[in-house]
Amino acid sequence: MSRVVRLFRGEVFYFISSPLESKDSYCYYPDGALLVSDGKVADSGPYETLHARYPSVPETDYSGKLIMPGFIDSHIHYSQSEIIGMHGCQLLDWLNDYTYPAEEAFSSREHAEKTARFFIHELLKNGTTTCMAYATVHPESVDALFTIASEYDMCMLTGKVLMNRNAPKGLLDSTEKGEADTRRLIEKWHGKGRNRYVITPRFAITCTLDQLESAGRLHAEYPDTYIQTHLSENRDEIDSVLSLYPGHSDYLEVYERTGLMTDRTVFGHCIHLSKEECKRLASAGATIAHCPTSNLFLGSGLFNMSLANTFAIKTTLATDVAGGTSFSMFRTMGEAYKVQQLNGYPVSALELLYKCTLGSAKALHLEDKIGSFTPGSDADFIVVDYASTDSQQLRKEYLQRTNNWNIENKLFGLQILGDDRAITATYLTGKQVL
Repeated sequence: MSRVVRLFRGEVFYFISSPLESKDSYCYYPDGALLVSDGKVADSGPYETLHARYPSVPETDYSGKLIMPGFIDSHIHYSQSEIIGMHGCQLLDWLNDYTYPAEEAFSSREHAEKTARFFIHELLKNGTTTCMAYATVHPESVDALFTIASEYDMCMLTGKVLMNRNAPKGLLDSTEKGEADTRRLIEKWHGKGRNRYVITPRFAITCTLDQLESAGRLHAEYPDTYIQTHLSENRDEIDSVLSLYPGHSDYLEVYERTGLMTDRTVFGHCIHLSKEECKRLASAGATIAHCPTSNLFLGSGLFNMSLANTFAIKTTLATDVAGGTSFSMFRTMGEAYKVQQLNGYPVSALELLYKCTLGSAKALHLEDKIGSFTPGSDADFIVVDYASTDSQQLRKEYLQRTNNWNIENKLFGLQILGDDRAITATYLTGKQVL
């Protein structure tokens, strides 16, 4: 069987390390090329070099546009796609008024598949090629999302929500049923194709101690699965957790004692952390998923990225739709910049982009497969237009006129002004899907 090989020409950019660790953290070729062979990255570099090296390979020309690895969204609720932008609540009211009623519909496989197809299309439209998503308590919701993702050959991380208290009856499982369903879903989906299973206790308020312990045992039994949950998003949430778990010094200790704080755990939000909690998160190698549009929309607070960096905690960026208000990682980066400005930390465009490409891939132990253009990695990439709107075009002309049209200014403009209109094309394993 003959190989499928193609050369893509354009401005090529990708990270090779963290910009917090090295000023030479990325590769950038203003007139570059990416060679894809059978769905894998085979080579990258200056166009003239690769064209001479592979003279007979078919080419796709995206000159003047940016070719970069696709985005990785590390915290998002696919089941909340239809309630994005609902007015007027903070976290706990939001869950009761909007989230739980919407999630009850996912007992229907038809509804789950319809929503999963919409969800994945929105991700691809916005340049997101991998995500870690929450399903619902219903096993059907997990089957639906993995099934649709597999049709696209998309790297999908998801799992059935575990919760056995403090939610509507139709959304509650038992510890025993939740464990049995999760084990069956792991055996069915984890490691099959590009699918990865995430053990998903919603958060401590909706899980009894024995259910959290059950989740911890499942991860110990299947140690290459992931864990996702929520931590210290809202002050009322923290108070509720401590009242439900007397004898714990802080919220994080609830997860520690139950075996849920590991180097494969992604904690959503983590806004209101003590320095002691930061130290323990870093020591465990756990990941914080920073969700700025959600934190602002629900009035949860301002995540302190500088503090997380001080403790060297792995930190990623995420949309948290539908508490979050956009599927776009560009908009997410823009709001993260504003949040950190309010914290007195003018985070760089490079740091923000790293946290939703290679940085996120490393946090998920997938850096050999996604997040960069290392030879042998999966060819998940996007093509980005720097000037998809009149405002961006005018900004580009100004920066060109003043000799400031450099990669940092290009990226920052996308983060502040960009959205799905900036995505010219999305590729999964070398195949154009948008």
